[in-house]
Amino acid sequence: MEEFKKLHARFIKLGLDRVPRHAGDLLLACSLSEWGSMDYARSIFLGLDDPGTFDFNTMIRGSLFHGDPQGALLFYPEMLQRDVKPDNFTFPFVLKACSRLLALAEGLQIHGHAAKHGFQCDVFVQNSLINMYGKCGEVERSCRAFEQMGSCRTVASWSALTAAQTRMGLWGKCLELFAMMTREGLRADESSMVSALSSAKNLGAYDLGRSVHCSLLRSFTGLNIVVQTSLIDMYISCGCLEKGIAVFEMMSEKNTWTYSVVISGLAMHGEGERALRVFSDMLHRGHEPDEAIYVGVLSACSHAGLLDEGLRCFDRMRLEHRIPPSPQHYGCMIDLMARGGKLKEAYELIESMPAAQTEAAWRCLLSACKTHGDLELAERASRNLKELNARNSGDYINLSNLYAEAKRWSDAAMTRREMVDQGLVQTPGYSRVEVKGKMYTFVSQDKRHPQRREVYEMAYQMEWQLRLEGYTPDASQVLLDVEEEEKRRMVAAQSQKLAIAFALLNTSQGSPIRIITNLRMGKDCHTYTALVSTIFEREIMVRDRNRFHCFRHGVCTCGDHW
Repeated sequence: MEEFKKLHARFIKLGLDRVPRHAGDLLLACSLSEWGSMDYARSIFLGLDDPGTFDFNTMIRGSLFHGDPQGALLFYPEMLQRDVKPDNFTFPFVLKACSRLLALAEGLQIHGHAAKHGFQCDVFVQNSLINMYGKCGEVERSCRAFEQMGSCRTVASWSALTAAQTRMGLWGKCLELFAMMTREGLRADESSMVSALSSAKNLGAYDLGRSVHCSLLRSFTGLNIVVQTSLIDMYISCGCLEKGIAVFEMMSEKNTWTYSVVISGLAMHGEGERALRVFSDMLHRGHEPDEAIYVGVLSACSHAGLLDEGLRCFDRMRLEHRIPPSPQHYGCMIDLMARGGKLKEAYELIESMPAAQTEAAWRCLLSACKTHGDLELAERASRNLKELNARNSGDYINLSNLYAEAKRWSDAAMTRREMVDQGLVQTPGYSRVEVKGKMYTFVSQDKRHPQRREVYEMAYQMEWQLRLEGYTPDASQVLLDVEEEEKRRMVAAQSQKLAIAFALLNTSQGSPIRIITNLRMGKDCHTYTALVSTIFEREIMVRDRNRFHCFRHGVCTCGDHW
């Protein structure tokens, strides 16, 4: 910067700072260089007698470059007030500022200005509109801007739209768009492939994710850290832990996000000790842990039942790394203690929390009470949740199921009735399975699937084979007033069991089965799946809403600790 100031002084002596072209070069160098200063660039800009479109564009772009989208946006009305006409470079930068600020109202006005100035067909402007609307959560507007481009679409257009779909959780739609782009002969860029990997991860679509990896290897000689980390996340989240770790170990450069993905992934798979070794390696290499890293570390201790290690890490976070515990950290510790059967200690930790007690903390305790059958403490946790005006159907269901296990049927029914009176609706449970690169979703008592007869027949045969091995369906939590045999039929038609039956029918002998469910694995499903893995000689991976269960030869990697 000091050298630049000397050069600027020379320009002033020679009178070059008054020549528009040279003044523009000065602005460009000062505002778009790593060593530059926007304050100094503004002083140059304010000294211009008649700044033009190029000068305003430079200031808008420079403000974005130096992380000031609000400042970038303020240059636009000033530009209009001075009767300086914006061009096709102005609008992409201003729309980028809107996307960073999530300023939808301003973005809509600028969209109108772009059309008014005749840039509604400009590729760069339209791509910026797709991106801006996507980041502001307006996917339909993104799609309209995309459709209006017609044959002018570029890879950047597709990339912006897939990112918008992924951001809104429309993962299936994102993968459809990615496939359409490929069919049109366009070579996907790294950004669109990251969106596709993220969608495959969330859907648990391993085969699709692996196809994207193959496309990456064909298209690029080297992968950047964002793409590699996305690959790790996809493989681990699809149940292929070792493939994710293999990508991690081959990386020449790793950042905190990479370590966070691996530690959290190992936690989900119940590999607590490996997660702690990765954490130790991260510290050894000089990376500073943040809040997210410690959430993963404490979660790893919780899923693996490493109580002492978890307590040590909690102290280290507070005392050595000076990270104040967040509600998430407290939630992990409460979960860790409660899972280990230390329900009283978990209760005392909630009571001692310096911040206001949270719904998540009491919910963790309530869930653990269900696991350990502590009805008295569950009732206390439930009362505290009501005092916090919590509105979650799962709280009522957990308490109701505890009453059912204790044979307190009237209390169970009353709790369910209270849930309905509150207008709370239980989130429908589903299980999703990938077969031949396509995802299939099942719900309990599913009658919509084209193969429903074959699936139900398979589920019926499976249950009889399991009964010969000593399996007895647990129908105790079906609270409907129906015959016992009807209750058993309802348990047999749970979504996870139907997904397994469908996979056994449609995949080759010995191939693994991968299932994603939005439910927490219950004891009945756990026992059932373990026996299926033995009888049918299949590896079955189930990702429930908390963690992974990998069943091989009747044994689950969770070690019955979930």
